[in-house]
Amino acid sequence: MSQLLSQRIKQIAPSGIRKFFDIANQMENVISLGVGEPDFATPWHIRDEAIYSLEKKRTAYTANAGLWELRQEIATYLETRFGLEYSPQDQILVTVGGSEAIDLALRALVDPGDEVIVPEPTYVSYLPGVVLAGGVPVPVPTYEEREFRL
Repeated sequence: MSQLLSQRIKQIAPSGIRKFFDIANQMENVISLGVGEPDFATPWHIRDEAIYSLEKKRTAYTANAGLWELRQEIATYLETRFGLEYSPQDQILVTVGGSEAIDLALRALVDPGDEVIVPEPTYVSYLPGVVLAGGVPVPVPTYEEREFRL
């Protein structure tokens, strides 16, 4: 199997936190504080909207940047909430989650050999994401007493 993998993939060590998840999954009465998954069910109004969309046969691929209406709503939210103006036409991209957005940004911005500053402590996917994009991670420690500022 390893002969099929790229050299970039072979450089990526398994995440240490995943080992803890595997151990915790084998134990009883353990509360996971990882992966960012909520500890509650998806609210009913969201489930109802998903069901409604399925019933209306809205099951085809969307535009590459995401649903136009959603991008418009995101632009409106950002302006109303934060006073930021972004064009839903060419400045907003909808992803399935934060990890995909980070991966896309790294692949779009990092050229092979580019050094990328990665503040530590860090999110588990930053270092491998930089490596997969061909970059060289440069870890920079941050400290609580400095409010983790660079």
